[in-house]
Amino acid sequence: MVIAATCLSWSTAAQDQLSEAVGATRQAVDSYRSQHEAKILSDFADLLAIPNVAVNLADMEVNADHIIGLLEPRGFSTRKLYAGGAPYIYAELQSPGATETVMIYAHFDGQPVQEENWQYPAFTPTLLDGPLPEGKPVDIAQVKGAFGPEWRLYARSAGDDKMPVIALIHTLDALAAAGINPSVNIKLLLDGEEEMGSPTVRQVIDQYGKLLQADVLLFCDGPMHQSRRTQIVFGVRGSTTVDITTYGATRPLHSGHYGNWSPNPIMSLAYLLTSMRDESGRILVKDYYKDVTPLSELEMEAIANMPDVTSTLQDELSVHTPEGNGARIEELISLPALNMRGFVAGGVGSKGRNVLLSSATASIDLRLVPDQTPEGTRTLLERHVAAQGFHVVHEEPTAEILRAHPKVARMDWKDSGYPALRTELDHPMALRLTALMRAIAPDLIVTPTMGGSLPLHEFGSRLSAPIIILPLANHDNNQHAENENIRLQNLWDAMAVYGAVLAHFGEPGA
Repeated sequence: MVIAATCLSWSTAAQDQLSEAVGATRQAVDSYRSQHEAKILSDFADLLAIPNVAVNLADMEVNADHIIGLLEPRGFSTRKLYAGGAPYIYAELQSPGATETVMIYAHFDGQPVQEENWQYPAFTPTLLDGPLPEGKPVDIAQVKGAFGPEWRLYARSAGDDKMPVIALIHTLDALAAAGINPSVNIKLLLDGEEEMGSPTVRQVIDQYGKLLQADVLLFCDGPMHQSRRTQIVFGVRGSTTVDITTYGATRPLHSGHYGNWSPNPIMSLAYLLTSMRDESGRILVKDYYKDVTPLSELEMEAIANMPDVTSTLQDELSVHTPEGNGARIEELISLPALNMRGFVAGGVGSKGRNVLLSSATASIDLRLVPDQTPEGTRTLLERHVAAQGFHVVHEEPTAEILRAHPKVARMDWKDSGYPALRTELDHPMALRLTALMRAIAPDLIVTPTMGGSLPLHEFGSRLSAPIIILPLANHDNNQHAENENIRLQNLWDAMAVYGAVLAHFGEPGA
């Protein structure tokens, strides 16, 4: 197959030698980890107990100081980087004799929490002997022997994205205990505002670009494949969001007295939304796919080689008919998406009222792919809304504007957004890392792009290092939602991956 032939561009003997070396390193890391699981989880729980919603800058300073307190005893030089928002943490560890540098990105902020929806408090990390709803609490300090690989640690940011910090520091401890020196210099960039869209990352990179030079940039964020097989990912979609509001009369009206006469903003908005995409999820906006770069033959083959999880997901999520007209999820997430993420208009059930409202609002999440841009997407979407007969405004319309136009739509673009990024599967650094990851996991899944979004474009457009993603969290970690968690085996596997990369990526022939 093309993937295997391309990724293994050296001899079978060299690959076998690499696999043997990686296997010995993994054994050393696993042995250390098995003797220190309670300490690792205790350190993780201490970090997870610190509230980390990025708008609370004081909390983010506490997080940053705590993480620096973990890094500096391991030999890292550290500093906080600022560009007007929450802190970023930069850390550097020089390795004797290393000629290449790996930079690892992760983030330590988390999504806001609605405590009433959580089974256990979000900032009181709780270990369970299995996933909810069956899992029961376990006291970390009272465990004798090994922790169950299917046990889950529940807390905000357990899966997204404080785990890489803990996995990395304890991997370094494991390597040191085994007398294994990292083969590369290590740089870390830990983002304190990723869940807000990393609004100042551009300024951070521009201001501190010299610090951030590296040979390869590993983004350690996001869930791994639903099959639980080890995965390497070469791209993410871009993102931007817009709220659209349609209008009726300037005051609520009795639906009996004014129904069939007064424009109904809920119906007006519903018609507009259904004009934007069909039931299969294909976007109907004119020219929306014009700038989309299709997947290469190599990328399509990578998708074909991935395990098909369609039926598994249908069963797990109780979905009879997925969108996409039968296409696989791995192919669909490489296409643009227009997702309705919220609708505010009136009430239902006991909160329903017989009135025609003055306005209705929908929030739309737009996922972009190469070579779409947020600016181009905005132009196309506003042109489409205008083509449906709406007068488009960006501020709350006055009574005069409403009188002057048969239909008015306010389009409120919530952020500037960012484009997608995809690194070529046959980039030299990609080939090296893929071969190394195959030595860790022979059934490695090579993935051209994942469905979520990260601010990779800001790095890719400013730094020369190729960007590759190592998703390490379990796919069912409930990121962004209540009862977020990490499966312990995913934490243990993350340590093995870090051990192999740090110990062998910079070796001759790797």
